[in-house]
Amino acid sequence: MSLRMLEKALENFIEKVQKPKHMHWHGKSHIAPESSLPPPPPRSPPSSLSIIVNEQSRWANLPPELLLDIFQRVEASETSWPARRVVVACASVCRSWKEITYSVVKTLEQCGWLTFPISLKQPGPRDAPIQCFIKRERVTSTYHLYLGLSPALTCDMSKMLLVAKKIRRATCTEFLLSLVPDDFSRASNTYIGKLRSNFLGTKFTIMDGEPPHDFAIPLNCKLQQSVHLKPLLPRVAAANYNVGTISYELNVLRTRGPRRMCCTMHLIPISAIQEGGTAPTPLKFTNCYNEHASTTLISKGKKPRVEFGSAGTDDSPGSTPNAREPLILKNKAPRWHEQLQCWCLNFKGRVTVASVKNFQLVAAAEPSQNVAVAEQEKVILQFGKIGKDIFTMDYRYPLSAFQAFAICLSSFDTKPTCE
Repeated sequence: MSLRMLEKALENFIEKVQKPKHMHWHGKSHIAPESSLPPPPPRSPPSSLSIIVNEQSRWANLPPELLLDIFQRVEASETSWPARRVVVACASVCRSWKEITYSVVKTLEQCGWLTFPISLKQPGPRDAPIQCFIKRERVTSTYHLYLGLSPALTCDMSKMLLVAKKIRRATCTEFLLSLVPDDFSRASNTYIGKLRSNFLGTKFTIMDGEPPHDFAIPLNCKLQQSVHLKPLLPRVAAANYNVGTISYELNVLRTRGPRRMCCTMHLIPISAIQEGGTAPTPLKFTNCYNEHASTTLISKGKKPRVEFGSAGTDDSPGSTPNAREPLILKNKAPRWHEQLQCWCLNFKGRVTVASVKNFQLVAAAEPSQNVAVAEQEKVILQFGKIGKDIFTMDYRYPLSAFQAFAICLSSFDTKPTCE
């Protein structure tokens, strides 16, 4: 079977699966009978549902070796959106197809292609950054993250990755992150996490709605409780995990220049950017939480929040001190341009409008941490303005799309004491 024949057959199968949603069922006679039941009357034509069930069985019973070969060809040929949705469609047919597809698709760091939603929590590729853009909707206070160079080049071919909604509260500002633009409820399985600021907007906390990769509560973590008046659903009553902190330096003297920021990524060790180092890479959404820490609080209608200390999550006796230290990102120092009379950074054509929000982040490493100079100069995340309410966001290893988007969202909040 050729690749094009498989794609055509797959499209026909998906159309048949979606078609019954618009049909009117007349009773149980349209459901495929079981072997113990008497056969249907000979004049009754086979229903659409029975055809789908039988055809799905035929798809599921294909030899695993054949499926593996086909999926490897599909994975290698469809390397960009929207064509890459064929890979997602293969994983949606049945359980056996899903398992084989997930075994074929590599992590984002390895292949550089965003495929499944879990890719948004995986570190980006090492060789080249993933280029995205953010569109701000002032009326709805929402921010859409798209995969692509810019809206002018990609138009309707852009792949929406994440959506954030800004909510102002009495003592802070929150950005709720979701996979869809119309549901920001923490009870939904599309909820990803949130970004919360302090009263002055100088410090932000990145809260992940999922437990960290290979999660185990370390000895030096703090467990904080926040009471909710409304009854919580099981999905809402899970722990919020503090995975990063963003701090903006106060500009007391009101000097001219870009904002100064520092990002501490609690779950990414500094060893991730050392030679041979690796960053935490989740392979699936767990939706499970530490019962020892949260069962008591959930039963009382309270929500635990796990915060990690500066030592990270690895406190095993065999680990080195540097391995336990978190990755810290800082602003790349700009240069003053005499002719333009402004601070300048080399965004390599990705930023075209001067703005106090523009920044580039690099690793802040001490000499004792044995981080190569080339790694310290490598831009891990850059963010800048290209038009009215349009911004570019380019990120790479060891940050994920979720972490990079949260850091960029902090730049949208008002900071009168930092400018």
